[in-house]
Amino acid sequence: MQNIGIIGCGWLGLPLAKSLLKDGFTVHGTTTSSDKIETLKNAGIKAYNISLFEDRIEGPISDFLHSLDIIVINVPPRLRGKKQESFVKKMSLLKNKIKTSLCSKIIFASSTAVYGNTTGIINEKTTVSPNTESGKQLVLSENMLLEDSSLQTTIIRFGGLIGPNRHPITILSGKTELKNGNASVNLIHLEDCISILKESITNNWSNELINAVYPSHPTKKEYYTQEAIKRGIVPPKYADSPQDDSKRVSSYFLTNVKNYHFHTSIFT
Repeated sequence: MQNIGIIGCGWLGLPLAKSLLKDGFTVHGTTTSSDKIETLKNAGIKAYNISLFEDRIEGPISDFLHSLDIIVINVPPRLRGKKQESFVKKMSLLKNKIKTSLCSKIIFASSTAVYGNTTGIINEKTTVSPNTESGKQLVLSENMLLEDSSLQTTIIRFGGLIGPNRHPITILSGKTELKNGNASVNLIHLEDCISILKESITNNWSNELINAVYPSHPTKKEYYTQEAIKRGIVPPKYADSPQDDSKRVSSYFLTNVKNYHFHTSIFT
């Protein structure tokens, strides 16, 4: 597989594309911003200005899909704010368009938000129970892709994303009376997101459902206090709360069946 298509060259998609280029792949990437086309081109990416809507796809989607061996769908639902469009309808239009091409292999970047407030140790066999609109639409989109036998889809459910210019502590710093201080964190670093996606591509994973979360789960109070101190900023303060039997998402399948080794700690 030499031609990789990445739908959504943003915070994760762009560094993934650059990493794949270094490994000798030809990368086709989309962006919704015409201003970003030159950035993608300068990086060596075959760039396409494409936007997904619930009733149409704007841009040269057929040209983008032509000759691809595998497609990485990395599009966040973005269901906050006044103007909201159905993520499921967008994914349905995209899926149907993909089915008109010669490519049938898809990697869909999803989220552990599909488990909602389920507590305890969670694995891929845990029943999903999303409690947000984004989580609900991700589940529907996952099922739509997995249930189509003409496609070979791998779903990767990433935990909370951290990395360059992206860490929750920058928002939490100095806040007080925060709740759920004894709840566990379920995070993953950008570098491991890229590495896992590349493993899926190079090892030809197909028809898989995989959790991707760093296998250490300190409490929010412990973790964010430590991260604030390391950065020299004001730690957040949490209200007293009972010991929490919170959600801890396991990556056992990824590490023990797929033999993946995490490279970047959430404590960096």
